[in-house]
Amino acid sequence: MKRYPDGAGGPFFFMKRAPSPRPPWIETCAIEHGSGSVIDFPVVRDLASLLWVVNLGCIDLNPWYARCDDTDRPDYLHFDLDPVKGADFEQVLKSALLVREALDGLGMPSYPKSTGSRGIHVYVPIARGPTQKEVWGVAKAIAQALAVARPALITAEYRVAKRPVGRVLVDYNQNAWGRTLASAYSVRPRPRAPVAAPLTWSEVERGFRIEDFRLDNMPARVARHGDLFKPLLATRGRFRLERLA
Repeated sequence: MKRYPDGAGGPFFFMKRAPSPRPPWIETCAIEHGSGSVIDFPVVRDLASLLWVVNLGCIDLNPWYARCDDTDRPDYLHFDLDPVKGADFEQVLKSALLVREALDGLGMPSYPKSTGSRGIHVYVPIARGPTQKEVWGVAKAIAQALAVARPALITAEYRVAKRPVGRVLVDYNQNAWGRTLASAYSVRPRPRAPVAAPLTWSEVERGFRIEDFRLDNMPARVARHGDLFKPLLATRGRFRLERLA
């Protein structure tokens, strides 16, 4: 949970543990961390629980990558494409298409999403099995190969001090255990209320602006295109990472 107690323009803080007291109908998922502490995360799967976290001051939602019965085996691999200082959004669009090309070459299906902030997320639905660390390793190898192939455009350097300016970071490290990204359809606390909107690759090819997808026009978009994030939840069509071995 990313809570804005004073609204979108005020300070925020992250909170993992479902606060107490809370309604008895709020589901939780107990996840043990490296420190040995067990944290009860809230599970949001219906309108009532969604309104409950909104009432806590949550605007953008940041879900776990795996289901509660096995929190170390994620259902997707993803990349967070973020412009480094000096880079523009056109470079982010080009980088996203290069990521798609690389994934196509590996036979991996991919689905883009606007971050609603500055970049693009690219998701790959995977068959459950590999651990989070193994998924992270695959994402790292792909990102680093892209950085070697296109060094004038892409970097995979996670250390900020060593990150070259004017590049697009293909961030694989968001696949690390416990990291999260803003969910599909999350409203971001920015001017005009942009939304982290699932996209088609044709929209990425044509080009778009982050502000094209907003709270005020998202219902009509979903009515027109349906849920473009649905393949990420389907049981069929998921890539088996074991094929890369």
